[in-house]
Amino acid sequence: MQIAFIVTLLQKLERRRLRRVMRGYRVLKVSNKLDRIAAVKGALTNTVINQCERCASQFIFGAGFENAELIIRQYLLIRVGGLNLNKALLYSLGKPGSAVVYPLPAEWRGVLRRHGFAVNGFLSTISWYVLVSLMFANGALSIVKRIFASILELVHPSFGVLGRFAYFDTLIAGNLPQLSRDGRSYDIVTWYQRWNGRINGLDTLAHSVKNVAPSKVDDIPVVPIPSAIPPLVQLRALIFSIVWGVAASALALVDLFRSRWWHAFILNEAAHATQARLQHPHRLARVYLFHVSNYIYRPLWTYEAEKSGSQITCYFYSINCEPFDREGDYLLIPFGFQAMNWPHYLVWDEYQADFVYRAVGESADVTVVGPIWFHSSADEMQELPRNTVAVFDVQPMRNSRYQTLGLDFEYYTPKTANQFLVDIHHVVTEYGGTVALKRKRKIGKMAHPKYRKTVDGLEKLPNFIAVGADTAASRLIEGCAAVISMPFSSPALLGRELGKPSVYYDPHGLVQKNDRAAHGIPILSGQEELAKWLSAL
Repeated sequence: MQIAFIVTLLQKLERRRLRRVMRGYRVLKVSNKLDRIAAVKGALTNTVINQCERCASQFIFGAGFENAELIIRQYLLIRVGGLNLNKALLYSLGKPGSAVVYPLPAEWRGVLRRHGFAVNGFLSTISWYVLVSLMFANGALSIVKRIFASILELVHPSFGVLGRFAYFDTLIAGNLPQLSRDGRSYDIVTWYQRWNGRINGLDTLAHSVKNVAPSKVDDIPVVPIPSAIPPLVQLRALIFSIVWGVAASALALVDLFRSRWWHAFILNEAAHATQARLQHPHRLARVYLFHVSNYIYRPLWTYEAEKSGSQITCYFYSINCEPFDREGDYLLIPFGFQAMNWPHYLVWDEYQADFVYRAVGESADVTVVGPIWFHSSADEMQELPRNTVAVFDVQPMRNSRYQTLGLDFEYYTPKTANQFLVDIHHVVTEYGGTVALKRKRKIGKMAHPKYRKTVDGLEKLPNFIAVGADTAASRLIEGCAAVISMPFSSPALLGRELGKPSVYYDPHGLVQKNDRAAHGIPILSGQEELAKWLSAL
């Protein structure tokens, strides 16, 4: 009974907090300052932690020592610079005169103040050091776990012989080869194995997806492994890792009391990097592939792997990474991109290559490879009527979620998404066609109720088909006569690649016709332009 009361109380407090966050959003919207959150996040991306830059330890950072400050800044961005920071800022705006209470280092608290936010320095400092202390404890525990894992590997070897292998980081089951009836799969592993620029002579394609059976691509085994870096199997390396773990923990703890928090903050990552440093090179992957969802932080261990001869690559599986251009100046680079420092980038086209150069500098190593497959499904594509148009939208989320994203421009809302679908269905039906809608992913009740109601209504009408979200976009496009996408989603480029007429449709004319985020795909506004385009097909 008491537990139920506590749960009810916590839920009530969370609803109250959420209402205040949403009031903060309305304050920004009414004052026409929705870009304020994005401006803060951009400033944090580029604010150097000066003290860390001067006092980093090579013993902790290893091969990443020359980039120590950037590594810490990247790690800060993913640990404390995400949605929770957005909520904290909006929460403070939801009540006049309220100060931000959030765990941030001193330099970043200064950034908030310079952008007009009041900050409770005392409580924010306390919460910051509580967080760092917890991360130190997690790092120390991680060191112990890694040592025991290596001891177990010495006694009972379990890490199979992989030979020359590639490793795909943070995938899910849908990113792996799918056993479809036609033998085709549009996943990232299959794409890489069939890309002409891949590392040659690979024996294995490895990933960390749990509870999946091994498979094959062109007779190359695709297998799950417990981690990107295997446990140590040489006694000398194990002994050195124990010595390093004790010394690094002591140094991080002493420095924490000296207000040099970054060694405690990064200790867990440093332990992983030390395991990579002590690993025999032949037990490391020839190439480690990271997708753009994890673009900000380049793991500390990758510097050790690169030093041992591994290739480190970040690939863009989507083109939707650049904001809408509304001012004609393209000044805004989205949160975190300017902090990237991957050794190698794979991008779809020259437009995306230009975006990377603008974000991280002209010295970036960028390779244009065309559309990159990512997610596939074994589901068979249903037979589609003649003159079917493939439609790809962006599902609007509930206000409680959407308003915390820190976007500077309201576009992916029910008003836009619903009109997008209604207009397309009306015009396509007028020309005797059928709409086949594929949503990007299954988000369930996170989708806005008004959007769900509109789609449910359209599904009851003639000439409208809802295709499973897991269906590969290329598989749908192949069976259609044309492609219509919401700005600026990737299937528009897939359609062009597959030789289908492809456009972006903007129902309210909010998007500039020459926005380079369209990658050269035409942008249509309003039913009249859409009808004219369809009539010319």
